[in-house]
Amino acid sequence: MVSQVKTTTTKTAAMDTIRANAVILVLVLIIVALSVASPYFLTVGNIMDVAKQASINGIIALGMTYVITTGGIDLSVGSTWALSGVVGALLMKAGVPWPVALLGCIAVGSLCGYLSGLLVTRGRLQPFIATLATMNVYRGIALIITGGYTVYGLPADFRFIGGGVLFSIIPMPVIVLLLIFVVSWFIFRYQVLGRYLTAIGNNREAARLTGINVNRMIVMAYVYSGLLAAIGGGILATARISAAEPTIGSGAELDAIAAVVLGGTSMAGGNSRVFGTLIGAILLSAINNGLTLLNVPTYYKIAVIGLIIIAAMLIDSFGKETRD
Repeated sequence: MVSQVKTTTTKTAAMDTIRANAVILVLVLIIVALSVASPYFLTVGNIMDVAKQASINGIIALGMTYVITTGGIDLSVGSTWALSGVVGALLMKAGVPWPVALLGCIAVGSLCGYLSGLLVTRGRLQPFIATLATMNVYRGIALIITGGYTVYGLPADFRFIGGGVLFSIIPMPVIVLLLIFVVSWFIFRYQVLGRYLTAIGNNREAARLTGINVNRMIVMAYVYSGLLAAIGGGILATARISAAEPTIGSGAELDAIAAVVLGGTSMAGGNSRVFGTLIGAILLSAINNGLTLLNVPTYYKIAVIGLIIIAAMLIDSFGKETRD
C-alpha cells in the first residue's frame, strides 16, 4: 500500500514537472527548427519582431490567466480592446491631452471587466454566457459611438508608445509587456489576491467557508482582465497603427486563451502559471512569424496552432487524471 502511494506521488510529481516545463521545451524546439528552416528567423531584428508581435496577446493573456484561475473565462477582451481604444482616440480628437485620454481608456477597460464580473457573481450567469453577451454589447457600443468608422489623426507623441524603440532596438510594447508580467507575477506569487484566486479555482465553496470574499475576488480578476485588454489593445495596438478601429480585436480572446493554455494554466481553474502564459504568447508569435517567413499559407498556420493547443489540453487532462 505504501509503495503504491509512493508510485502515485512520483507519477504526479513527474507529470507536474512535465507540464511546468513542456512549453519551454516546445519553444526551444520550435526556435531550433525555424532557425534551420529559415536563415532570417534567428536575427536580432526578427527576434524583436517576434517579441513585439507577442506583446499585445501576452498582455491580454496575463489578464485572462487571472480569470481562468478562478474557473471562469473572459470572451469580451477583444471587444473591450476595441471600445477602450475608440474612447481613448475620441478623447484625443476632442482635444484632451493624450496622457489623460489614456487614463480614460484604462477606466473604460476596467469598467468593462467590472460589469462582466458583476454578471458572473451578482447575476449568477455562467462566465461563458456572461462574457459572450458583454462581448457583443461592448462591440456594439464601439460601433455606435464611431458610426462604424475608424478614428484617425492621433497625436505623434502617443504613437511612440506602440511604435517607438528604446536603446535603438527594444520596442516599447515589449517593455510594457515585461513590466506588466513582473507586476502580474509578483501579485500571484506574493500577494493574497493570487492565493485567493487559486483557492477559489480549486474549490469555491471551501474558499467561501474560509472567509474569502469570493464574489469580490472574482470581480477583481475580471477588472484586471479588462484593464490589461485596454492597455494591450486599446493603447498599444491603437498607438502602433495610429488609429482606433471599432472592429479590431476580433479573435483576441481565442489567442489569449491559447497562450494561457499553452503556458500550463488549467482551464478548470486553480492551477496557474503566469510565467507559462508569457512563454505561451511568445511561442504563438514565434510559430506565426516562422511560418510566415516560410511562406506557409494562413490556413495551415491556423491548423498548426490548433494542433498545439489540443496537445496542451491533452497534457492538462492527463495531468488531472494522474492527480485524481
